Amino acid sequence: MATINLLPWREELRAERQRSFYSSLGLALALAVLFVVAGDRIVNLWLDEQQGRNDYLRKEINELDQQVAEIRGLRDQRALLLERMQIIQELQGNRPIIVRVLDQLVRTVPDGVYYRSVIATGNTVSIQGIAESNNRVSSLMRQLDASDWLENPNLDAVRAADELGDQAMAFGLTVQIQLPDRSEEDI
Repeated sequence: MATINLLPWREELRAERQRSFYSSLGLALALAVLFVVAGDRIVNLWLDEQQGRNDYLRKEINELDQQVAEIRGLRDQRALLLERMQIIQELQGNRPIIVRVLDQLVRTVPDGVYYRSVIATGNTVSIQGIAESNNRVSSLMRQLDASDWLENPNLDAVRAADELGDQAMAFGLTVQIQLPDRSEEDI
């Protein structure tokens, strides 16, 4: 048999296969790097989009928080205004009461009794005055008690007022303001 040397051919084939393998390996590595870079870019893009959405939501939440704070401030202002309105309504409602009480004080004064001072504190009226006699003071107290707007007259002090006459008496009394029932007032 003839001796044929096939070694260079095999070596060339082996070298060709190695080059093909290394080029395939390089191509696979390049594709892998490309996929990793592309995947990274896509994930970063998604993260940026999500971050943008989160920023938008934070901005909207801050605006809503400001609106909620403004609404709370408006509610507080509303409560203060309602409170003021209620006080004004009470004052408007009580306005005729003072007139009625003063009218009752004038109507209940018997002849021979004079007021020196009338002081109203809350629902109590303090009266300082002079009467011609004790009977006049008693008559004043009965008429105050019979009034629809006044009740519980209480005599604090009675003393002689000699500078005004023999029987003249200086007195001090307190009386309570009583609001009549609405049903009686409407009749």
